Amino acid sequence: MTRAALAAGLLAAAALCALCLGTPDIPPSRLLGALTGDATDGLESLVVREIRLPRLLLALLAGGCLGAAGLIMQEALRNPLAVPEMLGVSSGAALGVAAPLVLALPLPGWSHPLLALAGAAIGGAATLAAAGFGRSPSAVLLTGAAVAAAFQAALLVLMVMADQLDLQVIFRYLLGSLSGRTWQAWHGVWPWPAATVPLLALCAPMVSVLRLGDDDAGALGVRVRHARLGALAVAVLLIAPVVAVCGPIAWVGFLAPHLARRLRPDADVVAWLPWAVVWGGLVTVWADQAARLALKPMETPVGAWTALVGVPVGVALLRGLRAGQGSVVR
Repeated sequence: MTRAALAAGLLAAAALCALCLGTPDIPPSRLLGALTGDATDGLESLVVREIRLPRLLLALLAGGCLGAAGLIMQEALRNPLAVPEMLGVSSGAALGVAAPLVLALPLPGWSHPLLALAGAAIGGAATLAAAGFGRSPSAVLLTGAAVAAAFQAALLVLMVMADQLDLQVIFRYLLGSLSGRTWQAWHGVWPWPAATVPLLALCAPMVSVLRLGDDDAGALGVRVRHARLGALAVAVLLIAPVVAVCGPIAWVGFLAPHLARRLRPDADVVAWLPWAVVWGGLVTVWADQAARLALKPMETPVGAWTALVGVPVGVALLRGLRAGQGSVVR
């Protein structure tokens, strides 16, 4: 109950900041009227309902997807360092979105999630193929880092080719940003994780068994390589639409699973999963508040803040994990 109360309090405070603070500031006493459309000031209602509310919901959804994907990837590969940024998934999705922009391909907006999904799938498939399709979790992680570096090099080439305006758009996108995201962005993202929820529910118990090790999981009847590939496919489906709309928001997929484990160290993957979703959403929402308000009225990329906070917090979490378990990598 204490954990739930803490999460609820942080969420309520974040929602209040997200909806009330900014340009213009809206007093909490007028927030309900702005949300219902009964505000005397039509500008306040427009700002809250059409700009701040969809951005808040998108931050929660994006963070929840990244938190769930990070947990699934870490547990499927039995390595707490496994994150979307190191397996070629995020960089592949980013490349799939950035390439048509630089090449001036006339593609409709609804195709961006599909392009991100294709890029993420290519990145994940390249990693798995080079690593022997999941025979060794450690090989998958190391190969993924190499594939991610290759995709990032391709992105740098695209940035060199881009003109000044496209370069600014790509640079801001690659840092992860929720600026200017409206209901259109929300509607482009939410169907993907909604369709993935049943797969996630089926995947979590199998991933929980994989934590025992490949030999023990196989002895219990789990087809280890198929289960690992399926888990990584689910992670791709969660990551790709977020990267398509918001860019690669770093460190959320690392922090949220570790926070979930730290608060419930005696639980398993099934119990950690909802908490990874919750903490992923909270981390992203609070990072977005810093992005909006720290240098007000100028906005900074939310990915810069998740990285700024994520690096020291991640080091502290890993130091605690090393002290408690004797080793970071299992």
